Amino acid sequence: MAYNVNAEVCINCGACESACPVQAIAEQDGKRVIDAAKCIECGACAGTCPVSAISL
Repeated sequence: MAYNVNAEVCINCGACESACPVQAIAEQDGKRVIDAAKCIECGACAGTCPVSAISL
C-alpha cells in the first residue's frame, strides 16, 4: 500500500516531491500525486508535508 495525497488538502508546494528518495511523486492537474508502483513507503513525503495532506 503506497502513500496517498489528499488533493483537497494539498497546496502543491512540492516539498514532498523533493523529499522522495525514489522520485515517486509528480505534479498532475495542479496537485501532487504518488506513483504507487514506485513508492517504497518510507514516509519521507508525509513527514515534510506542511499541511498533512499525505497518509497511508
